[in-house]
Amino acid sequence: MGFGTWQSEGPDAKSSVETAINDGYRHIDTAQGYHNEAEVGAGITASGINRDDLFITTKIDNNNHGYELTKESFEQSLSDLGTDYVNLLLIHWPNPIKFRENWAEANAETWHAMEEIYQAGKAKAIGVSNFRPKHLKELAKTASVAPMVDQIFLAPGVLQPETVSYCQENNIQLEAYSPLGTGDIFKSRDMSTIAQRYHKSISQVALRWSLQHGFLPLPKSTNPQHIQENTDIFDFELNKEDMAKIDKIKGLKDKIADPDTVEF
Repeated sequence: MGFGTWQSEGPDAKSSVETAINDGYRHIDTAQGYHNEAEVGAGITASGINRDDLFITTKIDNNNHGYELTKESFEQSLSDLGTDYVNLLLIHWPNPIKFRENWAEANAETWHAMEEIYQAGKAKAIGVSNFRPKHLKELAKTASVAPMVDQIFLAPGVLQPETVSYCQENNIQLEAYSPLGTGDIFKSRDMSTIAQRYHKSISQVALRWSLQHGFLPLPKSTNPQHIQENTDIFDFELNKEDMAKIDKIKGLKDKIADPDTVEF
């Protein structure tokens, strides 16, 4: 399980990352577009953890697609994070508004730069985020290295079956951002009932559901109690009936952003 930092800014980003590492998290997920890489890096430094014991992910911003911008912005990311390599580098979105007229070509150029970063050892793995099969198939036309990860919105009631099936068939690891549905699952009576039955919190059940589907969840919190609580998910297992119920939780599907129409 990783620790997400989307919407964490300033001192909150630094302190939450430090807290997470001290609570046992070793996978930290950030992005150029989160505007918090420096704070995330400061939190990592403050934790005192050995760099080689961490798995750090960042992402190429929507405005930095293309060969040269990818290379330049990545070097800035390394500087801000205070490291000389990342464990995973992703293209954040496949079709940003700045490159909408030539998104496939822009992705190909970005990926070419990322392949060189990977081959140089500055990124130990490379992948994508918010890509659907059409975007992955287009990238495959020019890629020498296949994406290793696709990070997408996956939460109770939101399975994105077409993308999940494609990634599983092509050995692409799925990471789940916003695995708690940006908070909306806490309003679900079904989730509350299931959580009570296992003597767990709703967030713990949601994260366990994600793991049992083979997803790698990236919960985010700035609350120290919740950060610690979210790690306590390895001592129980959801049965098939409850997994099926959670699959069908309603109310979150309208939160899936269409990567071909996003206004950023």
